Amino acid sequence: QVQLVESGGGLVQAGGSLRISCVVSGIDVSTNAMGWYRRAPGKERELVATITRGGTENSEGFGKGRITISRNNAKNTMYLQVNSLKADDTGVYYCNYASWRPFWGRGTQVTVSS
Repeated sequence: QVQLVESGGGLVQAGGSLRISCVVSGIDVSTNAMGWYRRAPGKERELVATITRGGTENSEGFGKGRITISRNNAKNTMYLQVNSLKADDTGVYYCNYASWRPFWGRGTQVTVSS
């Protein structure tokens, strides 16, 4: 059974940084392409960043150089580091496969105040 438990969100001032986590069960993050998604207020959920099986990151369009996706294979945990936070980064963040499957965790809320 797949379980995705996101955490680490909160209220952050614009310009600050945040690292959020996703503890994954039922999926081996080291052998699957994984991703982070965001649902901004009033918008559809969208893909923010991906990491391939080989560890190649991609966050193009969402701030390459500002957003870093990573994983800890031993802990089977995903991370998303976001620096220089902007109001547009506000939303609920979820992890899933890079090509999402129809199961989601509760997400973690990130609110950026200006």
